[in-house]
Amino acid sequence: MAVREIEPIDLALDRLELMAESGYYNPYTMFDWPEAIEPDKPWMSESLTTLAGTPMWDELTREQQLALTRYEAINFFSLNIHGIRELLSEVVMRIHDRTYAGVSEFLHHFIGEENEHMWFFAQFCLRYGGKLYPAQPSLRADSVEHLSAVARELIVFARILIFEEIVDHYNAHMATDMGLPVIAREINRVHHQDESRHVAFGRMIFVNLLEQVAKRDPDEVPLVAEYLESYLTYSIGTLYNPAAYRDAGIPDALALRRRALEHPARLAAHEQILKRTRKFLSKVGVGRELVKR
Repeated sequence: MAVREIEPIDLALDRLELMAESGYYNPYTMFDWPEAIEPDKPWMSESLTTLAGTPMWDELTREQQLALTRYEAINFFSLNIHGIRELLSEVVMRIHDRTYAGVSEFLHHFIGEENEHMWFFAQFCLRYGGKLYPAQPSLRADSVEHLSAVARELIVFARILIFEEIVDHYNAHMATDMGLPVIAREINRVHHQDESRHVAFGRMIFVNLLEQVAKRDPDEVPLVAEYLESYLTYSIGTLYNPAAYRDAGIPDALALRRRALEHPARLAAHEQILKRTRKFLSKVGVGRELVKR
């Protein structure tokens, strides 16, 4: 990490720091963990499952549909855990470097909150699902090794931002879905509450680093846009876990994954999931319109 080549990051974060301090809660005592979850309730909003809107969903028995919501909830929370672990490792390496001295105070809040998120996601998975799904293979890092240090730094924070925005799309919906168990709603609500600050911070640091890239080498901007488009596609793909299909008792999991990913209803759903993120990326100048077809 050649941060010495990066200009110091100085952002106005007083409001976000105040919100973090005034909204502090103790996650270890705030949740009421039931012994079991009602068997007739979905754990994830049915409209957010990876088969929603397709004939494949209608072909499932009701038992399989409910099972899929359970295992896709475990997959979703597992993705959160693995994503948090990755972002924490990146942020911890930077928190006391002079490049990030101006945002170090907020990063301390960020690390504390993300560690707590990882804890309550794991609690849900282990208490009610009995497991976490393993981390999925990452997008190859060598695809950005040819970029400058500041462009690679931008991509680190872009990955964090994209991860958080996709997760927040799901959290915001499930936080108010009265058909879900109370504990599932509460976990999504609390995470959404914190992620609103994290997304705001992520966008600010993204813009700062993107401006540095554009100033140093404008030709790198389309290359960053190309990587981010690949990362958006990769991130959506992680939601489609064949292990979750198998655990739900659905046969031909790999073939089902391929069919689902290509179905027009799911492609339209992906656009909705990524709508806010794509709008932001286009606004700041690294949207998919820059990517060569």
